[in-house]
Amino acid sequence: MQDNLPIVLAVVAVVVAVIVYFAFIKKKEELPSAKPKAIEDKKAEPAEAKKKDKSAPKIKIETPAEPLTSQDMLPETSESKQQLEAPISEPAAPAAKRDVSGLRKGLAATRGGFMARLKAIFVGKKEIDPAILEQVEEVMISSDVGVKTTQTILERLRDGMNKKELADSDAVWNALRSEATRILSLPAPSSPKGKKPVVILMVGVNGVGKTTTIGKLATKWNADDKKVMLAAGDTFRAAAVAQLEVWGKRVGADVVKGKEGADPGAVAFDATKKAVEGNADFLLVDTAGRLHTKVNLMDEIKKVKRSINKAFEGAPHETLLVVDATTGQNALTQAQMFKDALELTGIILTKLDGTAKGGVVLGVCDELKIPVRYIGLGERAEDLREFVAADFVEALFGKDDGEAEAA
Repeated sequence: MQDNLPIVLAVVAVVVAVIVYFAFIKKKEELPSAKPKAIEDKKAEPAEAKKKDKSAPKIKIETPAEPLTSQDMLPETSESKQQLEAPISEPAAPAAKRDVSGLRKGLAATRGGFMARLKAIFVGKKEIDPAILEQVEEVMISSDVGVKTTQTILERLRDGMNKKELADSDAVWNALRSEATRILSLPAPSSPKGKKPVVILMVGVNGVGKTTTIGKLATKWNADDKKVMLAAGDTFRAAAVAQLEVWGKRVGADVVKGKEGADPGAVAFDATKKAVEGNADFLLVDTAGRLHTKVNLMDEIKKVKRSINKAFEGAPHETLLVVDATTGQNALTQAQMFKDALELTGIILTKLDGTAKGGVVLGVCDELKIPVRYIGLGERAEDLREFVAADFVEALFGKDDGEAEAA
């Protein structure tokens, strides 16, 4: 037995070693993997995805707490910092749409008269003979454009023809448009800065529509949230005061008036003082209609102007002459006489929708060098339109809607 002891011990040792070995292997399999989960996930990805990852760079994307703006996209520079720190301005308001078609309708009588006759001269003519200018001259003078203005325009056309610049009807027509725009584009005086109210003296002969024009202007400025006051300076006609009071109630404007037959200068003085004290934006001073040939009446309007200036130095800031466009060349004569007596700052042409001789506008601007400020194209308040030379020329010379579509 003792002889076999070493053998038995060796066998036991081998058995123990085998048991220990298998126990160790089993324990190792139960332990958690030392590799990170990311690696295991990578192993689990299909081969195609692995290939795609190798070709594409890895980009880290973080979701901002707030939505990105265009400023967030700017690089971090000093300029971008200034942009970020600068106050955000309001977006620019869209430009007002030009209502040329509405203006064209208002000028339908002139387009059907003066302009239609001019167009007829050029229709179907591919080449222009200088003798055609004689026909143009006849049409323009008969449409009350005026002799002086007509000659000025024709001289420029002849010059263009001599230089071979006006070889066809389209070129001549465009030259006429250009000349009309040049004549009508007179600068209007700027409103006085820091002074309230802007005092406007309205003058003109009888029946041209001064009081109605005042009411329309008051309506326009009232719609713009301006405080307007009216002065009833026509003290000789009770109906004029009553008419002005109706307009005043309609637009919520105070009307300053005197007794019937009162001195118009005194009424204008009181109205100016009250407009200054009441912090009004505009004061419109009505005056009695007066014939431009009556010296005593023209002297009276000068006195009214001096009275306004005594009440408010620098006023009136505007003296607007109201002229009835249907009177044609007589309108030009009136304007010249009033200009000689007063320092006119602008002209308002009323009843332009009722005449085929709208060419008088060209004569007034060219000969007197006084800008047209407003034109009347109907009875409604909105029919008194601010005069814009480019729009007026387009309405006269441009194609109407039907012609434009056909072209």
